[in-house]
Amino acid sequence: QVQLVESGGGLVQPGGSLRLSCAASGSIFSINNMGWYRQAPGKQRELVAAITNGGYTNYADSVKGRFTISRDNAKNTVYLKMNSLKPEDTAVYYCNAEVRGTWFDERLYDYWGQGTQVTVSS
Repeated sequence: QVQLVESGGGLVQPGGSLRLSCAASGSIFSINNMGWYRQAPGKQRELVAAITNGGYTNYADSVKGRFTISRDNAKNTVYLKMNSLKPEDTAVYYCNAEVRGTWFDERLYDYWGQGTQVTVSS
């Protein structure tokens, strides 16, 4: 089994910054893509940003230029630095990882964190 543990959420004023972290642990041979998703009340979960194990990144249009995703492969950790936060960024943020559990099984399994609340309000 694999666990993803997120941290770094909280309450911040508009224009402020936060940094989310998500550490993966457990039966991990390698991790392919890692990403951050968010879900606001009454809305569907949406992709915020993703990063491959080679460092290629992809962002939702709504966060381009404000958010930066990065990862530390040695620590199996993904980060999301969020700048210039807006009230519409308020949501529960979830991390996701595509994990290969063993060297002899090439299948990738999807894992999710428990979510961390980000609230942007004055």
